[in-house]
Amino acid sequence: MSAHAARSVYFVVPNTIDDPRRVSGGNIYDQHVRDGLRSSGWDVRIVLVPDGRGSVRILQGVPDDALTLIDGLIAARIPEELVAQSSRLRMVILAHMVTAPVEQAREALRAAKRIITTSDWTRSELISLDLAEPGHVVVAHPGTDSATPTVASPSGGRLLSVGVVSHHKGQDLLIRALGQLTDVDDWTCTIVGSLDAAPDFVDELTRAIRRTHLTTRTALTGILTGSLLERAYGEADLVVVPSRSESYGMVVAEALARGIPVLAARVGGIPEALSSIAAGMMIPPEDPWALEVVLRQWWASPERRTELKTAAVRARELARPWSGTVAIIASTFDEILAETAVSA
Repeated sequence: MSAHAARSVYFVVPNTIDDPRRVSGGNIYDQHVRDGLRSSGWDVRIVLVPDGRGSVRILQGVPDDALTLIDGLIAARIPEELVAQSSRLRMVILAHMVTAPVEQAREALRAAKRIITTSDWTRSELISLDLAEPGHVVVAHPGTDSATPTVASPSGGRLLSVGVVSHHKGQDLLIRALGQLTDVDDWTCTIVGSLDAAPDFVDELTRAIRRTHLTTRTALTGILTGSLLERAYGEADLVVVPSRSESYGMVVAEALARGIPVLAARVGGIPEALSSIAAGMMIPPEDPWALEVVLRQWWASPERRTELKTAAVRARELARPWSGTVAIIASTFDEILAETAVSA
């Protein structure tokens, strides 16, 4: 094998990876991995897979013995193909979350040389469900880009929630809580995220906003990127993450990278993303009453807001860079190349 081939990897990803209308944590992660590997000298060859494509030989164009990184959302759709190709390719699965029926997922995951997860929580889930061998699962947490710390408003009334608007993100729980807080003055809530992924949920959320008389205080912006997203973070006093499920919680890390305190449900990998407990407030999942209580406490105490803001600014020093994420993945690739070179 040539030195050039030894530093090549085929990356199988959804064809929406760069689609500005399909922003997601998984796509952002994949973008950083692709670009970071290329910057560190890897020849990354992208294989784009359209939505809805089933097991129709997605990997047929990948040459024999190639190192192949496969996004977990695609891997879950083609377990039979992964098993069939496992003797031909050196496969690594990037598991953003636990997906697919257990037996189907086990078949796909055990066909890989390694599994890369984005959180310790996801790793633990895979192992506890007997979907993977512990020694084959590597954690590469998402990184964060450096950002300027924000300036808090005197009232602390600017709430921000970022994520695809859907049931698992729990925006309906936030609206139920805010519906009980109309007696509190000077707060607004901006909900940023795709409105296309779960249209029925969005319709019901919109009706709930009207029903609770929050239309003048709550905004559904849709997807924001670039300077518009930075402005949304820059104008936030508190980032609220009411998720029902979350494999990591990139929004939590993004908030802390900007020195913004966080109010989040204690679910999945969110505690890992909250690098400083002092910078956040955690509540049980599926609990709008707890959201309401904690928000009242937040607004009632300027001293508490100052403490949380100070801790959030300090937490910026604990932020993981994307270069560290990429270094872990590259090291995993090197291990596989070394192992297979010996076995050959």
